[in-house]
Amino acid sequence: MIGLKRFTAKTPGKCKLASIIKCLFLDGITFGFVLTTLTGVFFKNKDLLAENFSYYAWMVFACFIAGFILAAVTSALKIETLGRKLFVQKKISTAEEVHSWWRTFWGLQIIIGFGAAFAVSIYTTEFSIKEIMNMDGLAGAGRIFSGMANPSTEVIPAAVLAMIETVFMAFLATTLAIPFAFVLSFLCAKNVMGNSVGGASLYFFLRMFLNLVRSMEPIVWAIIFSVWVGLGPFAGTFALMIHSIASLTKQYSEMIESVDKGPIEGIQSTGAGTLQTLWFAIVPQVILPYVSFTIYRWDINVRMATIIGLVGGGGIGNMLIQYQNQAQWNEVGALILLIAFVVWAMDSASAYIREAVK
Repeated sequence: MIGLKRFTAKTPGKCKLASIIKCLFLDGITFGFVLTTLTGVFFKNKDLLAENFSYYAWMVFACFIAGFILAAVTSALKIETLGRKLFVQKKISTAEEVHSWWRTFWGLQIIIGFGAAFAVSIYTTEFSIKEIMNMDGLAGAGRIFSGMANPSTEVIPAAVLAMIETVFMAFLATTLAIPFAFVLSFLCAKNVMGNSVGGASLYFFLRMFLNLVRSMEPIVWAIIFSVWVGLGPFAGTFALMIHSIASLTKQYSEMIESVDKGPIEGIQSTGAGTLQTLWFAIVPQVILPYVSFTIYRWDINVRMATIIGLVGGGGIGNMLIQYQNQAQWNEVGALILLIAFVVWAMDSASAYIREAVK
C-alpha cells in the first residue's frame, strides 16, 4: 500500500511536466513553421536555396528558436494555445464564457498553421490545374485508359504467375514477421516495461529504433535488399518483412497498453511471475485483435508488393514497369486490371475474416 501511495503521489507531477513539454514542443513547432513561412524561405527558388543553403538553414533555425520562445511566453501567460488545449488539462468554470473555436487563440493557431502549410504545399508541389487539363497529358492518360479498355490477353498467363508470386511474397513476409513482432510487442509496451529503469530504457530504445525502421517505406527497403541479395522476389520479401515487423509491433504493443488491468491484478495476486502474467492475463485479451491486425497487414503487404516490384523486388511490379517503359499500353492495361481485381478480392476477403474474428 505504501508503494502504491508513493506511485500515485508522484504520477500527477510527472504527467503535468510531460504535458507541458508536449505543449511547448507542439506550439514551438507551429509558431516556428509560421514564422519561417512569413520569411518566404519555402517560396524561394530551389537553385537559390541550394546556393545559399547555410544562410537559409540558419534563418529557419532562428525562426524555430523564436517559435519556441513564443511558445514559452504563451505558456507562462497561460494563453490557451493548441498545445495547451490538447495536452494540458484545464478545468472550465461554469461562469467562463465559451467562444466558437475559430474565435479562440488555439483556433486561430490551427487556421493560420493550416493556411501556411497549404500555401507551401501548393508551391512546392507545383500544383497546377492548367497542367491537369493539358491536352498532351490528357492524351497520354487516354492511352492508358484505352489499354485498360482493350487489355492484351497474351500477357495474362505470365501476369497471373507473377501475381501469384506477389501474393505469396506478401504471405511469407507477414508470416516471418509475426513471431518477431509478437515478442517485441511486449518489450515495446509501456505498461509492461515501464516498471523499472532498465525496462523503461529498453522500451524507449526499441520504440525509437522501430519508428525509424517504419519510417522507411518498403520501397526503400526493397532498394537496399536488391543491392544486398540481388533483384527478385527474395529481396521484396525481406523488404516487406522488415517493414511488417515494425508496423505490427506498434499495433500489437498499443493493444497491450490498452488491456484491462483486472485480470493482471488477479493473476499477480496468486503469486504468478512476469511470464505467467503475460501469458495468462495479457495474451488472452489481445490474441483476437492480433489476428485481425495480422490479416489486415497481409492485405496491406499484397498492395505494397505490387509497388516494390518497380525497383526490382520481384512480382507483378517488375512486369508493369517493363511494359510501361516499352509503352505497350494494352499490356499495361491488362496488368492494372489484374492487380485491381486481386487487391479488391483480397481486401474483401480480409474484411470478412476480420469481422468474423472480432
